Amino acid sequence: MYAVIKTGGKQYNVAKGDVVVVEKLVAEQGTTVTFEEVLKVGDKVGTPLVKGAKVTAEVVKQARGEKVIVFKKKRRQNYRRKKGHKQNLTIVKITEIVG
Repeated sequence: MYAVIKTGGKQYNVAKGDVVVVEKLVAEQGTTVTFEEVLKVGDKVGTPLVKGAKVTAEVVKQARGEKVIVFKKKRRQNYRRKKGHKQNLTIVKITEIVG
């Protein structure tokens, strides 16, 4: 069985045993988190959420993404700005899907 969950403003298609990289969650490594915003479970499609559905996952690791370079330039104006950014991420393993 698979489900579509929403977290961090994004939607993820998950199944039991999947390892998913999501936006940072406030949880320690090894703890269990529950995703209540389930948009779809198997053939059931919510309007907008499926009532009574939840997805349980275990936090594997807190990590940071790859560096993204932000470069601004205005030609012939001697204007150049360069900045970098690393996004905080959480790696979770899906343990249970209840629909």
